[in-house]
Amino acid sequence: MEQLIIGLLSGAAGGNIAGAVMKNLSLGTLGNSIVGILGGGLGAKLLGMLGAGAVAGAGGAGGGLDIGSILGSVASGGVGGGVLLAIVGVIKGAMAR
Repeated sequence: MEQLIIGLLSGAAGGNIAGAVMKNLSLGTLGNSIVGILGGGLGAKLLGMLGAGAVAGAGGAGGGLDIGSILGSVASGGVGGGVLLAIVGVIKGAMAR
């Protein structure tokens, strides 16, 4: 559960960073955050389905919040948020024509 929350938060950050870098695809701060959160959740789930979450959580005796799993969640959430923002921005631009 903690990894999903980290993925969602880093997705929001990734969406806003992608919106700042690609201004022509930006949806505004709120839109970037919402799309980033969705992309971060998808990215975190996909990484978990690929088995990266199980590998990172296998080494620790705790709840699986070692540095590797945290960095993996941040990276997958941020990338997922940025990629989904780019996809939605391209679709929005194509529909506006």
